[in-house]
Amino acid sequence: MLLEKTIVQIYRLENVIQPYAWGSRTAIAELTGQSVPSEHPQAELWMGTHPKGPSTVLYHGARLPLQRLIERHPFEILGKSTVEKFDSALPYLFKVLAAAQPLSIQAHPSRSQAQEGFERENRMGIPLDAPDRNYRDSNHKPEIICALTSFFGLNGFRATEEIHRLMTPVCPKVLEKALPELLKPGNQGLRNLFETMMKLSEDQKESACREITEKAGLLKNSSPVYEWMIKLAGAYPGDIGILSTVLLNLIRLEPGQTMYLPAGQLHAYLDGVGIELMANSDNVLRGGLTPKHVDVEELMRVVRFTPTPVDIIQANPLRPGETVYPCPAEEFALGRIQATPERPYVSSKKRSVELLLCTSGEGTICCEGLTEEMTVARGDSLLVPAGLSDYALNGEVTLYKASVPLP
Repeated sequence: MLLEKTIVQIYRLENVIQPYAWGSRTAIAELTGQSVPSEHPQAELWMGTHPKGPSTVLYHGARLPLQRLIERHPFEILGKSTVEKFDSALPYLFKVLAAAQPLSIQAHPSRSQAQEGFERENRMGIPLDAPDRNYRDSNHKPEIICALTSFFGLNGFRATEEIHRLMTPVCPKVLEKALPELLKPGNQGLRNLFETMMKLSEDQKESACREITEKAGLLKNSSPVYEWMIKLAGAYPGDIGILSTVLLNLIRLEPGQTMYLPAGQLHAYLDGVGIELMANSDNVLRGGLTPKHVDVEELMRVVRFTPTPVDIIQANPLRPGETVYPCPAEEFALGRIQATPERPYVSSKKRSVELLLCTSGEGTICCEGLTEEMTVARGDSLLVPAGLSDYALNGEVTLYKASVPLP
């Protein structure tokens, strides 16, 4: 019992910040109390156990990777149902994403595609860190993103009739023959157009982009679609991915709004800061707006060429002080906790493993086994083991919560 009391406590996390070039020099720095602006772009704050950016906890006076803590005490940390379903592994990856420049157009594989692709590239002897590696692990990567600021993104194909209408005034000559196929029944015309566009030679892409940019410049005040097309052309000159603004749904999320991205759905994040929660994977198939490796054949295998209207997800009340964003993922659930001095928050007694991130305010957490209250303030992140009893949050404070759906 003494062991359990030692293990089953709230842990503060120390996390890795990914310095990708598209990141902000202010958003994550401000959140985590660093000097602003940061010396280098800070794109993503990772909370979890992924080998590319593992969180650590203070354990018996020394820093210990979170995965090591879980492996030593899986049932106490993860809970029985999570261990039975996912073994001794945290099934999700929790992030803050801060996009100062547009990210690549991309899609993520299904679980079977990821397993097959990972094994295939291992057999081919492609190193895990090779720039032309597509599959860096064997997991799929559904994800949900919740805006902390106004957040712009592209997500899922538009209806083919709408693509035809928006693309017609900016269509380059090299794609004119493929465009009418969009109006034929079914989605083969969309697939053919996308494949034709992706397989243009570099010279053809550069020439097409000049045409597109010139035409879009005359239309940029008529629609955000063309305004974003011009912005993307400035950020990625000669990249045919600038056509993504007419192919994909252009989404604007306001703070607190969320969208879900299933496997195979083509998308790109354009601008803004958000909380992102996903299956514990880093598998990405890129399709443009990037200097990185683009494997067109593999992308074509993964992408679902089905027009998909995007639902903006609103939070549903779960209990006093807590809301949850509904999504179909089995690995994760995203929630938001808000406490006030007048209305402290009290968690459920039946919980899975939780990661908490404080995005505003400050307060205290108390629970059975804590000898004194633990302070929590903006930028703090915490691990709450499944084996812990219910906890109470006091103060004027907002936290986002990652957890595993209970059976």
